[in-house]
Amino acid sequence: MAKDERNTYTIQNDASLGEVKIADEVVAIIAALAATEVEGVASMAGNITNELVSRLGMKNLSKGVKVDVLEGVVTVSLTLNLKYDYNIMDVTAKVQEKVKNAVENMTGLEVADVNIKVAGVEMDSQA
Repeated sequence: MAKDERNTYTIQNDASLGEVKIADEVVAIIAALAATEVEGVASMAGNITNELVSRLGMKNLSKGVKVDVLEGVVTVSLTLNLKYDYNIMDVTAKVQEKVKNAVENMTGLEVADVNIKVAGVEMDSQA
């Protein structure tokens, strides 16, 4: 039971229509996908590349992402590997903005913080 145990959060509760809940893992996947779309981000730390996600499934993408939701307010913590020769401050600022917008637009939850830890820098394989 511990393996399938998930935190879920109510994002809509309408008496006439019913209740909508979202798992924290879904929020983590949204954040990870948004982060990896930013140019200069190589991968989530300790994670697989985007090309493998389609073959292996979305569950692996949420590694390197921690999501805390308290009363409809989200704090996202990401651990990233960046590409060499990109400005770290520029890339991380773009990641923060993109993750914040993606989570807020897709879930309706308010994002308070997007914290980023840069775990590594990946060199171009052709260099």
